[in-house]
Amino acid sequence: MNDYSALILGVVCAGIGGELFVRGAVGLASWARISPAIIGVTVAAFATSSPELSVAISAAVAGKPQITLGDALGSNVVNIALILALALVISGIQTPRDSIKRDFPVALLIPVLTGFLCLDGELSRFDGLLMLGMFCAWLAAVIREARNQRSVAAQVLGAQRGWLTVLSCAAGLAFLGAAGSLIVAGARGIALSFGLGEFIIGATVVAVGTSMPELATTLIAKYRGHDDVGLGTILGSNIYNGIFVIAIAAIISPIPVVWNEVSLALMFGVAALLLAYPAHDGFIGRWRGVLLLALYAVYLALIYRTRPG
Repeated sequence: MNDYSALILGVVCAGIGGELFVRGAVGLASWARISPAIIGVTVAAFATSSPELSVAISAAVAGKPQITLGDALGSNVVNIALILALALVISGIQTPRDSIKRDFPVALLIPVLTGFLCLDGELSRFDGLLMLGMFCAWLAAVIREARNQRSVAAQVLGAQRGWLTVLSCAAGLAFLGAAGSLIVAGARGIALSFGLGEFIIGATVVAVGTSMPELATTLIAKYRGHDDVGLGTILGSNIYNGIFVIAIAAIISPIPVVWNEVSLALMFGVAALLLAYPAHDGFIGRWRGVLLLALYAVYLALIYRTRPG
């Protein structure tokens, strides 16, 4: 299978997987008596971040952890400035209160922490362990929130029950995982043929490729009226990428840092989150989506200028 065929097949798998997973996630939330946002920020986020984790482990073992860093940081920019932006252009999003209190601040803190840890020119194994500890603390807070919730998940028309819910989730996750692998393989091959550097490949082409499962899940969730699943998936994915995926890669192989490349992705990651931060009433308007898309265009233009040669 050539790179272009893999890319196309991956996009098809992402669409199928996103549809199946959103259906299953809503049903699972109702069955477990927790909000769909919790499912989005945990199960969906972990599933859609599996391509980034796969790239991280493979690149770190191969001694090319710069691809991992570029992929994770670039994916976090893509998630907000492209994927969330596209969802917002369709219509505004009303954010769940727990996302504002717990997930947005953590997502904002991550690039600041990463930048601080990169100042010495390397993300060491100790840095990776520190990030992993932060991730575990956040995950514990999410689990505690889920346990405290009663039956806040609304009965959704058409939501599946019983074994069909589990089957739909499992099938969706399988398709999303396959989509990520196919898109990453195709996109990386195409990028290499154009002679791009490792960090640039990770931060642009591979980042977009590994973010296709998030795109499919978010847009399908938006279409079906489950904004909380889509937003939870995006925020959760950013958190997984920032303090789990990078942590695992750094623990396997310390990551050398080229500051002018990394700082650009970090700054745009923070800027995108600030532009998307909800108003006091928790609403994110459509005009934010337009600004985010413009921000992403500027990001691509600037990062392209840092390419070798």
